[in-house]
Amino acid sequence: MRLEGKSTLISGGSRGIGAAIAKLFGEHGAQVFLGDLLEEEGKAVEYEIRKSGAKASFVKLDVTSETSWQYAIDTVIQQSGKLDILVNNAAIRGLGGPEETTVEIWDAVMAVNIKGTFLGTKLAIAEMRKIGGGSIINMSSQMGIVGSSTSDSAYHASKGAIRILTKSTAVQHAKEGIRVNSVHPGPILTPATKNRMGTGAYERETFLSKIPLGRIGTVQDIAYGVLYLASDESSFVTGSELVIDGGWIAQ
Repeated sequence: MRLEGKSTLISGGSRGIGAAIAKLFGEHGAQVFLGDLLEEEGKAVEYEIRKSGAKASFVKLDVTSETSWQYAIDTVIQQSGKLDILVNNAAIRGLGGPEETTVEIWDAVMAVNIKGTFLGTKLAIAEMRKIGGGSIINMSSQMGIVGSSTSDSAYHASKGAIRILTKSTAVQHAKEGIRVNSVHPGPILTPATKNRMGTGAYERETFLSKIPLGRIGTVQDIAYGVLYLASDESSFVTGSELVIDGGWIAQ
């Protein structure tokens, strides 16, 4: 098992990509903590992981709150004794370009996406230092690297900020054995993206026309990339960006 004996906290772990990561981590021997505000869905994922024989616990987490983050990390330490892996996955989207984006929408997206990533990273570092290292994986996006007329400005900006925060933190804490990398998914079919991608043939073909591999990604495509970065197999990888987008931004 690739994560045997590892303890991991995943924000936004109740559904979509976060839930897929949690289940895969459990399959590979990790003790999984799912941090989210979606308690019913989170406990359902917890039950599914436990049913498979792995260790899992749901912990209520508001990623915009430092107090909530501290509670979640304290819970991990109390139950497992350490924190080896943090996956900053929780995110929300905005609406439209700069003119359509209100200050309230902008602030909300920044609070969840970049402030949440910052807070989780900040508090995880102290615990990872105690055990001589760890792996932090920050969920950015292909939209954190390139622009797009189909995505909103606040989301682009927040995901770009995550990309640079990742590199900065990686350099600053490399000598402590703390690795920090970002993952950049392309179009992935999840409950949150289903409506945006459209269910009609035209909308689907529009997305597919931009993807050289000719299909929309799955949550498992992302989860396996995160598994690699979480495992010791990537022990020489830090400050990197793993793009999983079917070739979209390579064009």
